Amino acid sequence: MRPSLSVLLIAAAVTCVSLPAIADDESTGATPVAGSESAPPPAVPDSSGANTAEIPSAQIPAAVDRPQLPALMDLTTAPTSLWQRIRNGFGLPDIATPLVREQEEWFANRPDYIARTVARSSRYLYHIVEEVEKRGMPSEIALLPIIESAYNPVAYSRAHASGIWQFIPSTGKLYGLQQNFWYDGRRDVMAATNAALDYLEKLYDMFGSWDLALAAYNWGEGAVGRAIAKNLARGLPADYQNLTMPNETRYYIPKLQAVKNIIANPARFGIELAEIPNQPYFVAVTTTKHIDVKLAARLADVPIEEFVSLNPAYGRPVIRASGEQTLLLPTDKADTFRSNLENNEQPLVSWQAYKLKAGDSIVRVAARHGISVAQLKQASGISGKRRVGPGSTLLVPAAGSATPHLPDLPALPVAVAKAPKKSGKYAQASRKGGTVKAAQTRKTAKKPATKKTAANGTRTIVLAQKPR
Repeated sequence: MRPSLSVLLIAAAVTCVSLPAIADDESTGATPVAGSESAPPPAVPDSSGANTAEIPSAQIPAAVDRPQLPALMDLTTAPTSLWQRIRNGFGLPDIATPLVREQEEWFANRPDYIARTVARSSRYLYHIVEEVEKRGMPSEIALLPIIESAYNPVAYSRAHASGIWQFIPSTGKLYGLQQNFWYDGRRDVMAATNAALDYLEKLYDMFGSWDLALAAYNWGEGAVGRAIAKNLARGLPADYQNLTMPNETRYYIPKLQAVKNIIANPARFGIELAEIPNQPYFVAVTTTKHIDVKLAARLADVPIEEFVSLNPAYGRPVIRASGEQTLLLPTDKADTFRSNLENNEQPLVSWQAYKLKAGDSIVRVAARHGISVAQLKQASGISGKRRVGPGSTLLVPAAGSATPHLPDLPALPVAVAKAPKKSGKYAQASRKGGTVKAAQTRKTAKKPATKKTAANGTRTIVLAQKPR
């Protein structure tokens, strides 16, 4: 019989000799599922997520205990590889189904996609693993953004879900994520991670198992509750495998299992994972001063693309400090930023807010401030045929600013948001939270890509999803 974790710890304490460590590139002992694979970021959810039907607590499937750790795992030394740390924390029961194998194949055939996703995740993954471990959650939870957004901080779906954790506006507000003209907390890596883990904990407490909690994260807690109640009323099992659910949710956990299998043993799938050090990538600094995004990047001595990737919540050329504002910087650049900010003698902002008045027009405001209409629209986040009337907030050059121009913010990696499969009727899409409904037509036909450009120059491409 394999010794338990408590026995290992006691033995180590008595003998004062740590167990031999497993090399970072060795298997962790978790049994990978035979042939599984992951798929692209999931489509928008398609349930209303109304209040969960009342379910007898005794009939809700119980949580599955975390498997025992490998007998030779060295618990006294932190691994140097973040991937190994994640493997050590795997705790969800493995599943082996044709859907898992299908998802594995999808990922294995797209090594470039995996490489891009890993490169993006390298900025955020250490922080997320830290937060997951603090809550005693299985480390697979830190892999969820891979299937939610491919770890793209500006990912945007047709249901208006945004950020690596894909919150819709209403649920974001429900979990404390502020959203205004200057800032979108759904794209704030630290704030959104905290909100997502809060919500996942709530779902786990509600349903008693991680597979049902994850299904509810994708489909909506109300939809999962009703599906459970329906099965119970018919005398059927009420676990994840036996619930009737949309294909997107049916694929959701197999996608996560496929990602887990690939992380556990990438060589088995012909994939080479770029190593991510098991150490912080960024540090939070605070400021009480409004500051241009471009200037903040320069004061920190980091490329503008890097600064925007760490601070995607600020969607305007100016970071507006309401009291105290948090910025994320590479760990070795925080002191540089503080020092340069303290010694800076130039204006910190070159843009200011302007409320459109009755009788005003964008053309007149742009001419009055010496910039083009295109510049005014870009700075103010006005795209397409959106109507702008009195009371709308615009960004115009600040009085006395030197050259009125937009910072050359580059586009971040583009996320692909998928349209849901056809269901034959309108579906109520409720993204994570299950309290607000957003009706959306279900389509399977291919559509040409459409591009949306935000005020800071980032782009999101929305494509139609091909039927599975």
